Amino acid sequence: MRFDILTVLPGLLESPFAHSILHRAQKKGLTEIHVHNLRDYSTHKHKSVDDYPYGGGSGMVMMIEPFANCIEKLKSEREYDEVIFMTPDGVTLNQGLANQLSSVKNIMILCGHYKGIDQRIRDLYVTREMSVGDYVLSGGELPAAILVDAVVRLIPGVLSDETSALSDSFQGELLDAPVYTRPADWNGHKVPEILLSGNTPLIEKWRFEQSVERTRIRRPDLLDE
Repeated sequence: MRFDILTVLPGLLESPFAHSILHRAQKKGLTEIHVHNLRDYSTHKHKSVDDYPYGGGSGMVMMIEPFANCIEKLKSEREYDEVIFMTPDGVTLNQGLANQLSSVKNIMILCGHYKGIDQRIRDLYVTREMSVGDYVLSGGELPAAILVDAVVRLIPGVLSDETSALSDSFQGELLDAPVYTRPADWNGHKVPEILLSGNTPLIEKWRFEQSVERTRIRRPDLLDE
């Protein structure tokens, strides 16, 4: 699986992709993550990528040419299943969307900055617009890293325990049950006895009940759905 990320600040994405699960996934050859600097595709003398908005108003708008030049170059080299723009007014990323995207081959992600990007890029090239929540960040780089992380961990072979991703919160429309590890007794705070019993059916029943109760308290909207 391949990701191509278009950004004016490639340095913001160096650390997230150089460590932990995403780093191991790349070393195993299970995913490729390529970050493209939009300034390399600017036709302006000073490599400008933004300009004042038509109609006035505050902020700067990212111009068409750098995005279009980069997108066209990449699309001439391979087909893309999705061209995703990370934006606060997009559809909110959830586990179901991450599951869908984990089955495709090539994804391009556009990162906005400043006031936003010229609407014509969204109209002509973007297949999905996605948000990571109802708040505004300085740019699309951190949301892009979140999207890549959520998708890559679902690719078979990325996680050492194949069942781990399947038992995460939201996979079954429920939040995950509490988890514990050693010691069994820490300063009088004990692990629930059922988890020490070795009785797998009863443990699974307990975990399901805990998941339902945690979801009822913290995210009742999931139960309504």
